[in-house]
Order: sequence, then C-alpha cells, then structure tokens
Amino acid sequence: MPLNETQFTKDLTNKMVLVTRRFNAPVELVWKYWTQKEHLDQWWAPQPFKARTRSMDFREGGTWLYCMEGPSGERHWARADYETIIPGQRFTCMDAFCDENGGLTTYAPRMHWDVTFIPEADGTLVTTQLTFNSEAELDKIMAMGFKEGFTAAHTNLDTLLAK
Repeated sequence: MPLNETQFTKDLTNKMVLVTRRFNAPVELVWKYWTQKEHLDQWWAPQPFKARTRSMDFREGGTWLYCMEGPSGERHWARADYETIIPGQRFTCMDAFCDENGGLTTYAPRMHWDVTFIPEADGTLVTTQLTFNSEAELDKIMAMGFKEGFTAAHTNLDTLLAK
C-alpha cells in the first residue's frame, strides 16, 4: 500500500470497516497528532470545516468533546469516549454525534474505533477498525460522507506532517 492513500475495506458480515493509511512520519509524531487536541484541531475536519475542541481528556475513561465548524458557522458536535490506551501503539473509543454539552443524539449511530499505529521503515501505518451494531448503521455513516471526509482529513494530516 503506497503512502498518502486511504483505503477502506467493508466487512458487512462483521459490521465493520477497516481504514488503512500510511504516513511519512515516525510513530511518535503520528501518535501525537492523533491524541493531542492542539494537533487534532489542525487536521481532523475536512476543509472547509475546522475542528474545534471544547474539552479533551485523553485517558482511559476520558472524553474528547469537539465540533466541526463550517464556513457559515454551523457546528456539528461529536464526542469520543476513550476505553483503552496503549501509548504509542493503540487506542479504542466509542464515537458519537452529540449536542454541544456532550449529550448523545440519535440522528447518527455510534461507532467503535480501534486505532493502531504500526512503525514501518518509511513511516507509520495507521489502521482504524470501525465497528457498528448493524449493517444499516454502517451504511448510514458511509452515506453521510464518512469515507470522503476521513480521506480529506488524512490529507490534512499529511500536509502537517510534511512541515
């Protein structure tokens, strides 16, 4: 798999999507950009949106509350509830759309994220396994533009890592 190419593999039987992306940077740097709010806010949202962190407690049991703010000021709130963190290697969380106070909403399903950072000779392979409660939930998130948005965010991260 080449650098700078986000690949999506659907596994409908297991209600899962596997996303893989190679980044031209060491694990320590890629990990920092995925786990620190000042860095996440620079790349997480696909342009022209901007990620805005309200609060982040990156620890097991902690939560990241953020919004994606559009060019007209519209805000789409989300939260990640961290479950497992193995520094520099892997973290898991439950992700959901929410209101500005972190209260869960029902217009989109929750997804379980399992993000792994694998060192390679020329950089870091990041695998993101997204698991859903049903095939319909998986399809809904994909229909909402998740593939395009996450790919664009990865491109933002490539740009930052190249600096």
